[in-house]
Order: sequence, then C-alpha cells, then structure tokens
Amino acid sequence: MKIHEYQGKEILRKFGVTVPRGIPCLSVDEAVKAAETLGGKVWVVKAQIHAGGRGKGGGVKVAKSLEQVKEYADQILGMQLVTHQTDANGQKVRRLLIEEGADIQKELYVSLVTDRVSQRVVLMASSEGGMDIEEVAESHPEKIHNVIIDPATGLTDADADDVARKIGVPEASIADARANLQGLYKAYWETDSSLAEINPLILTGEGKVIALDAKFNFDSNALFRHPEIVAYRDLDEEDPAEVEASKFDLAYISLDGNIGCLVNGAGLAMATMDTIKLFGGEPANFLDVGGGATAEKVTEAFKIMLKNPGLKAILVNIFGGIMRCDVIAEGVITASKAVSLKVPLVVRMKGTNEDLGKKMLADSGLPIIAADTMEDAAKSVVAAAAGQA
Repeated sequence: MKIHEYQGKEILRKFGVTVPRGIPCLSVDEAVKAAETLGGKVWVVKAQIHAGGRGKGGGVKVAKSLEQVKEYADQILGMQLVTHQTDANGQKVRRLLIEEGADIQKELYVSLVTDRVSQRVVLMASSEGGMDIEEVAESHPEKIHNVIIDPATGLTDADADDVARKIGVPEASIADARANLQGLYKAYWETDSSLAEINPLILTGEGKVIALDAKFNFDSNALFRHPEIVAYRDLDEEDPAEVEASKFDLAYISLDGNIGCLVNGAGLAMATMDTIKLFGGEPANFLDVGGGATAEKVTEAFKIMLKNPGLKAILVNIFGGIMRCDVIAEGVITASKAVSLKVPLVVRMKGTNEDLGKKMLADSGLPIIAADTMEDAAKSVVAAAAGQA
C-alpha cells in the first residue's frame, strides 16, 4: 500500500522528523487559503499522486505570490501528470500540498528498505539528493552508503553520525541529522513499512536538516495492525480492477497484454505468465485465486478480467492440491454462464479430482478448450487470442 507525500510527512512528524509546514488541498480556493494561513513570501505547490518524478513532470511549482499560487494550483489540479513511475497516460491530480518555501543549501538522499539477503533493515544514504537513486547507483555507486541495522539495537548514534558525515553533513548539523535518521528508522519499524524514503533530505542555510519529501510503502500483510494507516488509502490512486479484486481476497495486478490468467498459487501464476510469453503471447493480468477459491470467487475473477476491453482469451491453470479440481470446474462453469463468456477459454487442470473436474467441464456444453500440459495450454491460448483457435 502507498500513501501521499503529505500523509508520509504526518507520519514522519509523529516520530520526530523535521518536515516543512504544509496543508493538503482539494481545490484552487483551498490552495490560496492554505498559502495565506502558512504566511511567508514563497510557497511550493505540489501535486499529490502515488508516483515519483512529479517535479520533472511539471507537478511541483514554486510560487512567489498568492496570484502564482492560484495560477499553479489551477494548472496542476486535474492535469494528467506523467512521470517515469506512471504509464503513458499519467495519473490525474486530485490533491495538492501547499508548503512553505525552504532555503535549500544541499540536497541529500536517505531511505530504509528490508534487505532479504541479510534479513535486516538497511539504511541507504547518498550525497546526491534530488536525483533518482537508480541514476546514482549507475553513475556514482561509490556515493551510496549502506548501514545494516541490528533490530536489537536499532539505528545507533554511532552509525547515524557516521553515515551523516559520509554524505556531507557538516559537524554542526550532525546531531540534527542523527535525530532525523533515527526518527525515520522508528517510523519505518513501527508502521511495518516496506519502504521509507526522503528525497531530498535538505540542509538549510541555517544548518537545519529537513525532510522535503516523504515516500512510504507498507506491507499489506501487516495493515491489520495499523487502522490509522489503512485510513490513508486513496482508492482514486489505485487500479479499479485491483481495488475490486481486493474485496474478494483475490491477488490481482493489471498488465498490458490481452490474455487473462486465472491461477491458484503465486508461483504457478508467475510460471503461467512466463510460459504465455515464451510462446509469443502477452498476459493481461496476474491473478492468484488462492487455495480456497469458491465458485463465487472464480465468478468475480472472471468479471474483473472481462472488464478489460482488450481481453482476447482466458487461461485457467489449476494445480489441485488443497483446492480440488472439481470445485474449480464448478466455479469455471458457473462463472462462464454468469458472465455470458464471449472470449475463448482454455483450461488446464492437474491434481486432486482431476478426472472429475475434466468430466464436469466436458459435460457442461461450454466451448472450453482443454489442455493437458503447460505448453499445450499456453500455445492454445496464444492461438485463441490471435483468432487462430
């Protein structure tokens, strides 16, 4: 789960990280009122979408008058903001953050991620703030410094001070940097984050350390512990099909192809998509119905896939372990009739009650293309999608 910058800053503030004063807005009038409330002579008008690179896409503007705040807010609200983290259509801007201006003397980068090799949280820091960390890693890998954090001790004073010095924080600002880095770690740890990033973390002319941006991703499996974070969820920023799928406990991710995939088990789902691509097709989605799929869940899965106007065929690939093939067959038959399926359907089943499931499909009277192996299934669905079945 992702959240907006202004929400990330609310979290950082709770854990002692210094952030600029700012007010989220939904309209131009609210933006102007926010600037008046903040006071000062310089304001930053920021688009709020779940993607980075907003400044490069024209979604961040510095205003030096209330008239400019109004002008920029009017430009940004409602725009389709295209960044390197959106698709070609971009993301519609529905929210703004009006923030006080900052005296930026130096831009730094810090983030926390979970390293699956060391099985520890890793602090990544760089003197090259304001840039995509991928660019820094490619052009100046020596400027990225990592600290593997022991969960028993957290981010120690010594480690925080050491990495702060390495990225160019002057001695007079080390204590301030330490407090911000340790606050970021606490925020990451206590909210079950999978990513916490500040880019840039700035040094001001007065030597203060301030988080000028905030990006958080959260472990969805831990959200039951954090209703306050679930409340941050913005459904307008998510794929409607993925939102609908989550209501039925379906693991669904939209892709760019035209072959729908309905599979039980994430590993098998990935293998199914790979096999489709091997034989020249393009998957339209990742869809794992899990080990406890019912006829209702399969029906809803079909409905979600069929909302894709570019869908040309569907492949159902089931390994019946905990989930019996006859139960899936019943779901496929029910779903096909309920949605008046019009695209070709290829079904491969292996495992528990396999013969019964295949017989149920054969006796259903539905135009289902049966396949026995992964290769047969992939070739059949690719041909069907191309109109050659």
